[in-house]
Amino acid sequence: MPDTQLTVTLSGEDVGDARVVVRALEQTFGAPDELPSDEKATVHMATFTGEARAGDSPTVPGHLSAPVAVTVQGAPGAVRRASDTLAQAFTTRDEGAASGDQEQERQLFLEP
Repeated sequence: MPDTQLTVTLSGEDVGDARVVVRALEQTFGAPDELPSDEKATVHMATFTGEARAGDSPTVPGHLSAPVAVTVQGAPGAVRRASDTLAQAFTTRDEGAASGDQEQERQLFLEP
């Protein structure tokens, strides 16, 4: 798995909140495969496969209207960068991680 590939699963009631989180990650990973768009879904996904970008502290692309549970999965370096990016952009609580041979998964809880 390339070090820049990252899959993000977002659980929350509002597609707008999912988009805010994905836009925060765009600053580090480039554009995702697509932005969350289903207004009726309560779980949204985005996959980032672009080159990771080095940059300054991320700008907050908006505010969350409700808490969002986020699972980031991918190569350990990508998961670490995603966790760091989200922690800089939002109030974040780390809910734990699981590691495999080539991948890591981390659970985060983002608060409005």
